[in-house]
Amino acid sequence: MAHTIKDKTKLLARVRRIQGQLRSLESQLDAEADCTAVLQQIAAVRGAVNGLMGAVIEGHITDHVVRESRQERREEESEVFLQVLKSYLK
Repeated sequence: MAHTIKDKTKLLARVRRIQGQLRSLESQLDAEADCTAVLQQIAAVRGAVNGLMGAVIEGHITDHVVRESRQERREEESEVFLQVLKSYLK
């Protein structure tokens, strides 16, 4: 079973919290809130997205790289993971 299926409930909870944070950010901008509050909310959103990415990365490495028994498949998964990681870090 893929880690995103196994951890679906936890991951969806994280996504819903991020959605709430984004709605709050939108409300702050709409209400012309103080820039300090807006910056803090942006930082909170970024932290939440990074946390989500970290959880999915951890599951991916564990399930698709470490536990994969075939060397060829492990190398393929590693390459895919590195591409995604590079894209994320840009």
